[in-house]
Amino acid sequence: MRKTFLFLDTVFNKVDSKGRVSLPADYRAIVKELSSEIVCYRSLTSPCIEGCAEDLLEKLASEIEDANDFFSETQDDLTNLIFGDAKRFAFDSTGRIVLSEKLLNHAGITDTAVFVGKGRKFQIWSPENWAKEEARIRQKVLQNRPVLNAHKAGEKD
Repeated sequence: MRKTFLFLDTVFNKVDSKGRVSLPADYRAIVKELSSEIVCYRSLTSPCIEGCAEDLLEKLASEIEDANDFFSETQDDLTNLIFGDAKRFAFDSTGRIVLSEKLLNHAGITDTAVFVGKGRKFQIWSPENWAKEEARIRQKVLQNRPVLNAHKAGEKD
């Protein structure tokens, strides 16, 4: 049985003038267990950076190929924006990565980065953009009161 790895928590870390930032220790442990690098790319939907282990991008590539005609415009657009933008980042001896100027500018990150766990992936936000996004999400969830069809504790399939 494969062990499950989930990126959790919200962590604020300093970014130095060269774009170096420490990945939260829990995140580094997950990435080191799965591979030696993380992959980051500009979010398609938000002013933030998406990050994950490479195996998740492999899964995404398969899903895009399965859901679209190989030569479709949709497949071309998605693969260009995700894989054409993605970059592998290795850790230095202190557990830091160096985020590119393109990624930092997209997310509006200057001196502080907010790492937000999202299960199998994580996002990196500027503190200001994350505060707005978190408030928006909370308001939406409270208004909509989502219902989950989760199994009751102890119930079997």
